[in-house]
Amino acid sequence: MKPLIVLIIVFSISIFAIKLATSKYDFPLSARIAMCAMLCFTAIGHFAFTKGMSLMIPDFIPFKIEVIYLTGILEILLGICLFIPSFKIYAGWILILFFILMLPANIKASIDKLDYQKGTFDGNGLLYLWFRIPLQLFFIIWTYLSTAKY
Repeated sequence: MKPLIVLIIVFSISIFAIKLATSKYDFPLSARIAMCAMLCFTAIGHFAFTKGMSLMIPDFIPFKIEVIYLTGILEILLGICLFIPSFKIYAGWILILFFILMLPANIKASIDKLDYQKGTFDGNGLLYLWFRIPLQLFFIIWTYLSTAKY
């Protein structure tokens, strides 16, 4: 829920700031600014809640802590790449793939009732998926629309 709030608030602020600065609305740029802010926000979780997030990763994947750090760094780098014209479309497609690949970890966390912030197994459970799956789809559509070449 917090990443969605960050996304919406930053988008709202940036759409009006860009309008004030340029006298035009730039929805794709505002969407990329918001996505970058949201990715940086979620990346912080990779470093602050590493142990809990590592419990989301399926057992057959080795080096769980390193994977968490790597994906946190990847989120920051992809967020930055959203502003580099020659990388914007590639970053968008990689982010879409990233969001798709994250879904099994979120499903596992829900099944295990994981609270990744505490690293405990007393989280929201399967009800969380009713929010998380549509949210993942929303992030995918948001990313596509803000990076697609028209």
